[in-house]
Order: sequence, then C-alpha cells, then structure tokens
Amino acid sequence: MTVITPPPTDTRIEDVVTPGGSEPHASRGVLHDVWVIARRGLVHMKRQPEQLSDATIQPIMFVLLFAFVFGGAIEVPGGGSYKEFLMGGIFAQTIVFSAFGVAMSIANDKKNQAVDRFRSLPIANGAVLGGHAVANLLKAFLPIVLMSLTGLLVGWRINSGALDALHGYVLMIAFSFAMIWIGVLLGSVVGTPEGVTGIAFAVLFPITFIASTFVPVVTMPEPLRTIAQWNPTTSLSDALRELFGNPNTPAVGSDPFPIQHPVLYTWIWIVAIVAVVAPIAVGVYRRSTVD
Repeated sequence: MTVITPPPTDTRIEDVVTPGGSEPHASRGVLHDVWVIARRGLVHMKRQPEQLSDATIQPIMFVLLFAFVFGGAIEVPGGGSYKEFLMGGIFAQTIVFSAFGVAMSIANDKKNQAVDRFRSLPIANGAVLGGHAVANLLKAFLPIVLMSLTGLLVGWRINSGALDALHGYVLMIAFSFAMIWIGVLLGSVVGTPEGVTGIAFAVLFPITFIASTFVPVVTMPEPLRTIAQWNPTTSLSDALRELFGNPNTPAVGSDPFPIQHPVLYTWIWIVAIVAVVAPIAVGVYRRSTVD
C-alpha cells in the first residue's frame, strides 16, 4: 500500500467555505455545506494525485500480477477461468481498502488543525463528515471503473444479465459507503496519518487475504477456512462472482450461510455496518474534535 502524504497546509479553508475569501456568512444549508467540504476533498486529490495511488495503481497492479504471475498455478474448483474468478476478489479488496482513504483524510485534517478552522466557521452540523463521505464515495467510482477496464483487457467478462451486473455494481458502491464509516471511526480513534497507516497494514491486509479474494477458501487449512467463510470480504467476492456470472467454488449443503447466500450475507453486513458503526463513528469523531 502506498503511504499518502498529508494535503498542503496552506489551503485556505475560508476560501472554500466563503467564495472569494469574504467574511464568513451564515450556513446556506446542510447540502450546500456538505458539497463545499466534499469539493475541498476533491480539490486535494486533484492537487496531490499521489493520494489516488491506492485507488488507481494498486488495484491495476494486483490484477496484472495475480492474473499473469499466479494465474497459471491456481485452479478454480468446478472449473473456469482464474482471471474471471480473480476479478471479484480484486473488486472486494479495493473496496475494503477504501476505509483507509477516509481515515487518512480525517487524520490529516486533525494533524493540520483544519478541524479547528471548521469549528470556527458557520457550517451546518455534520457537514464535515458528510463532505468526507461524499468525496470518498465519489473517489470509489474511480478504481471500480479502472479495474473493470483492466479486467476486460486481461480476459474478464460479465456473463450474466444486465440486471445482475447492475446489482453487482450497486453492491460495490453500497459496500464502499459502509466502509467509509469504518474509516471515519478509524481516523477518529487513531488520529494521526502514521497511526492510520500502521492499523491499515495490521488489520486490513489480513482481512482481505484470509478470504476468497485470490484463492478458493476450500484450499485453506482450519481454522483459517472457517474465518474466511464468515469473512465479509469472502461474501463480497463471491457475491460479485455470482452476479457477474464468473466462476466460483460450488457451494455444498454443509457450507455455512455466507457461502450458500453470499449476496444476502453481504447486504446484511452493509446494513449492519451503517446502522451500528456510523452512529458510533460520528460520536467518536465529535468527542475527538472537542478540546
């Protein structure tokens, strides 16, 4: 994973919130303020394109490496192309890592004292977190598009109907939205970009590798197999393979619920993360920004 450098500290937040650098005025409403903060985040990405390396270079690199380096050595139980099996896992891994981006954004704001400036401006409650969520949700579209194009180049194909394919892309966006709140919680608890980077390596990497991301779970020894079977990264990978009509390990009657119903299990995780983690993340963020 690429370590992302903090955005420039000379960005004038008042120029973003109050066009032309005029005196601060009353909030124009939640939607307006959310978009202003989101636009600030998008401007930072434009000025520092290296921030997008985790959403551009990394997923393309994983597609190419696993497709051409390991693809000839890995067989999919039940048959089928490993390149098509791989794409569901690459999509899932990149979406899980989207939590890292929003956590870094929040940690950078706290380190650069941008949070203090936001508190001094007349913006609506929740606009800062809402802006981070919108900016990172828009950012999530970029790797999905790039991975789809790269996958098509290496041989991946969508073999299902249009509605199932659309369901697959909606599922990815919904899971990205859920991961944003995990990122908010992570950025609020850890508080520094260096700490966020350490947590990402220690937690997110094992979560994405102890799963059916790159290899079928039936090839794993116990107890890793059981962990992988209940890992939401596995269900997201398998759900995308199912919705895109790609090869996957056939489910048997003895398999647990997530393996037999990956789409439903993934939606359950999405709803649970948003319903449980989002309120906790908002509360922790507010406490972390109070003197």
